[in-house]
Amino acid sequence: MPANAVTRMLIAAGIAIAGAYAASAAEPARVPQIDAQRAYGYLVSVCELGPRISGTPGMAAQQRLITDHFAGLGVQVGMQSFDTRHPLTGAPVRMSNMVVSWHPEAKRRVLVACHYDTRPLPDQDRYNPNGRFIGANDGASGVALLMELGHHIRDIEPTYGIDFVFFDGEELVYKGRFGNKGEYFVGSRYFAQQYRDRPPEHRYVCGVVVDMVADRNLNLYMEKKSVRFAPTVTRSLWRTAAELGVREFIARRKHDIEDDHVPLNEIARIPTCDIIDFDYPHWHTMRDVPSKCSGESLEKVGRVLLHWLTAVPDPQG
Repeated sequence: MPANAVTRMLIAAGIAIAGAYAASAAEPARVPQIDAQRAYGYLVSVCELGPRISGTPGMAAQQRLITDHFAGLGVQVGMQSFDTRHPLTGAPVRMSNMVVSWHPEAKRRVLVACHYDTRPLPDQDRYNPNGRFIGANDGASGVALLMELGHHIRDIEPTYGIDFVFFDGEELVYKGRFGNKGEYFVGSRYFAQQYRDRPPEHRYVCGVVVDMVADRNLNLYMEKKSVRFAPTVTRSLWRTAAELGVREFIARRKHDIEDDHVPLNEIARIPTCDIIDFDYPHWHTMRDVPSKCSGESLEKVGRVLLHWLTAVPDPQG
């Protein structure tokens, strides 16, 4: 074979290998595609249950829905149950954090969490602050995202074991003329205290909380407490989004938010980031309904999380 022909073959082979390497670097292997339509369907199904206030029949129905969903995927749901006092009546309210464990044998784990209760009333609604609050984005979006992610965790190679945690009692709070009655973050605070005071055999390397992630006009800025408490985790998530071309993750700090990530950081000392769209115009109003949400937004957040879970950095190491 003539020398110039051999040269051309070697060049072509080199180009093919380089192209294959570039493709694999841009799109890590074994990361499946999130189903935006199915994720949105889960959000609608949760909202069809009505309000899911802690300790109510709506919350019990949601707990059955979540349990049945993950049982159908071959995974058991653990219940971390405890009682608190109702802020208006003082009667006991049974709360339950729900925990879904993937690769339970792993002693080093990552926590992916959301809250699954809804606020009792749409107290930011100008026209009907005592109306019926569905919480499509503020409540159902995190649940729907974790339900959709459940289809894919076994198809990836995560860096660590993974726990999905659904926190109860994020906002069993009634707003009145003389201030708020009730406490925020009851479930996540209890979870963090138990982790600190009765250490399990496993340890959490880090965590992520997702909250209000289905806005049709999604804008996810770096939340300030997340950058302060968990800078490595936060920056790695936004870096993953940039590598995937998910522009809704905006690498600028905005909003200083009290959310379920605070007890995890301050009490449990688990470096945890809050992924939240706090520019959602329908927050705590009766307009927080499925039509204001988007499966495409859930798909984008889910895609970032799946890729990130295959290369989670160790914030301590």
